[in-house]
Amino acid sequence: MRVRIIFNLNNKGGSVPFHHQFLLADLFETLKAGTEGYAEYNQYNFSGIKGQTKVGRNGLHYYSSKVTIVFASPSKDFIDAILRELFKKKFYEMGYLNVTPESVEIEKVPDLSEEQKYICISPLVIAQADSQVGKSKQFVNPMDDMFSDYLYESTLSRMEALPEYQNEDFTRFSKFQVLADKGYLDKIRASEKKFSRVYPVYLSEEKAEVRGYTFPFTLYADKTIQKFIFETGFGEHSQKGFGMLDIANADPIDRVQPYKDYLD
Repeated sequence: MRVRIIFNLNNKGGSVPFHHQFLLADLFETLKAGTEGYAEYNQYNFSGIKGQTKVGRNGLHYYSSKVTIVFASPSKDFIDAILRELFKKKFYEMGYLNVTPESVEIEKVPDLSEEQKYICISPLVIAQADSQVGKSKQFVNPMDDMFSDYLYESTLSRMEALPEYQNEDFTRFSKFQVLADKGYLDKIRASEKKFSRVYPVYLSEEKAEVRGYTFPFTLYADKTIQKFIFETGFGEHSQKGFGMLDIANADPIDRVQPYKDYLD
């Protein structure tokens, strides 16, 4: 299940750092702590703050009247619990943004196939920050098989830790390949822009750094895997806001409808 949380922006021109996932991670950790039974739950994912922006010296400055965060989890009950906590307060400070929760939209469940093209709406991380020294910041060419192998191992490791997937399910999961959009990567390189950067992440209040990637790709995998990563994120540190995907070439407006269950 995926929802779009819409906030009124109370101070146009306010800013957040370019890499602000850690601010949102803190917000959702605080909201989790106020729920009943979900304080340790980690099957969720979220995007960065979406809105009309301009790049400034202090980061991203927002000039739209509203901003949006996409939030996702396999558990509707968990999402409802987070939303109930969120709407208890009149406003929130996110960096130098002052925002008020205004409404929520639910995304219609897409018909995912075994060959699915995605875009990254938050950076995709392939190695854990607490793994081998330097490995989490190492650049891996997305066209190399190693890139796909990292994501395969990460995805299966996360799924193996959950009770809903049985041993026989994993026999179907051996088909797995990430194919980067070579045309996009070539275009980015030609324009001297970047599709890979090092981002901060906080684990047990200790700052670490990870390399994140943002580019379109096609994933060849079982539909169960496609649904899993669409709801929980792809790669490492998804509960910290990394690895949120969206369907490539999809109409964002056509896929949503108002969601009011959190008010019940």
